[in-house]
Amino acid sequence: MLWAASKGVGPVKPRSYKHFLPLTRAKSAILLIYRLSHSNRRGSDFSMHALAKIRQDLSLTIRPVFGFMVLGIFWGSYAALAPQIKAQIGAGDGLFGTLLLMSALGLVTAMWLAPRVDRHLGKWGLPLGAGLLALSFAVLGAASRPLEFGIGMVLAGAASGLTDVIINARVSEAEAAYKRPLMSLNHAMFSFAYALAALSAGTAREFDASALQVFLGLGVIVALALPILRSPSFLVGASQDGATEQGVALAPFWSGLVIWPGLVVMFGFMSEAAMESWSALHIERSLGGRAVEGAIGPFMLGLTMGIGRLAGHFLTQAHDTLRMVSRAALVSAAGAVIAAFAVTPEMAYTGFAIQGLGVSIIAPLALGLAGQLAGSGERTRIIARVSVIGFAGFLLAPATMGWMAELASLRVAFGMIAVILLIIPLICARALRPLSPARGGQEGRISGV
Repeated sequence: MLWAASKGVGPVKPRSYKHFLPLTRAKSAILLIYRLSHSNRRGSDFSMHALAKIRQDLSLTIRPVFGFMVLGIFWGSYAALAPQIKAQIGAGDGLFGTLLLMSALGLVTAMWLAPRVDRHLGKWGLPLGAGLLALSFAVLGAASRPLEFGIGMVLAGAASGLTDVIINARVSEAEAAYKRPLMSLNHAMFSFAYALAALSAGTAREFDASALQVFLGLGVIVALALPILRSPSFLVGASQDGATEQGVALAPFWSGLVIWPGLVVMFGFMSEAAMESWSALHIERSLGGRAVEGAIGPFMLGLTMGIGRLAGHFLTQAHDTLRMVSRAALVSAAGAVIAAFAVTPEMAYTGFAIQGLGVSIIAPLALGLAGQLAGSGERTRIIARVSVIGFAGFLLAPATMGWMAELASLRVAFGMIAVILLIIPLICARALRPLSPARGGQEGRISGV
């Protein structure tokens, strides 16, 4: 200051912070851009790593993946076309629900025979199931009377049961062979195929396409996928015939290894089947939606289930399986309540989305748990028996929903599904928790609740 005064310029006052504000802001902006770029890079790196892992895991189960997708495109299309088919055969809610039970005849028979078919047909078992699916849904699309629809449901049940057991057994074998969870990822492919098919079929309805035309088009897709579906298994040393290893006794049907995972799968499938068969009808009839708006119901189910299963693929590697199943059941129940009390299609979509997110991991994790608890030689038969119980949910839910809609309303029916889902945490805590540590192998991931 004295030097400045001697030069005649007067005292120099220190600059206020305002003079440096532009520089400070510029510096902050640069730092922010730098940090964002690095965080984005880290996020991008994580995304690339996740995608690479998904591709790698899918490559381990390429045949089951295509099997799951074939199931998804047929049942997703059916969910969107259900209102059209129901009107086409002239059935009321109660009769339509009862006719859906006809699939039990084919489903239960096929699931009991699936291990034997798998053993004798080998690589041709999966193409057989896919071919039966194409035939059965063509019958459903062409049906003009309840009897014809019932015959189609018997065939659809048989094809779905055979295909489902084979692909789930192959995935369980891959999990054992490669020591990594793969079930939820494979089921995610079903859900994404289901969602895309539902939206596509609903759009086709808007352009006056018939159910038969849609299903015949899907048959062409199946024909194109046959070279992959009939490719030989890649697993080395994996059990392909369901035969028991020496010294390994088959668990009886009433064993806890079968009953408790089967009930969890059943209640999860009941929630899933309720949305598949009745979500479009709920939106179109209860809420006055158009055909494409009705199709968004099963589309939301498939989309959110796919997202949930992808998330489950990563979460199961670090979190307890039974705890995840219990919490997922509570989330799904909340979604069913929202759908039941919805006053607009948008509110119903929200409920279906939440319900789909919750139910997404229930069946895959329960099936995976059954495969983990089973010996390698009995894996196919254990999964077949668990699937028989589980698929009872696919049979009971649509019929029960139809009867409840006839007696009360679809809102009451969806509320009933919420109550049923609340049983799952009780099974996990009281039955599966004590059972899991007894078989060893993955106690850290499957024993706690």
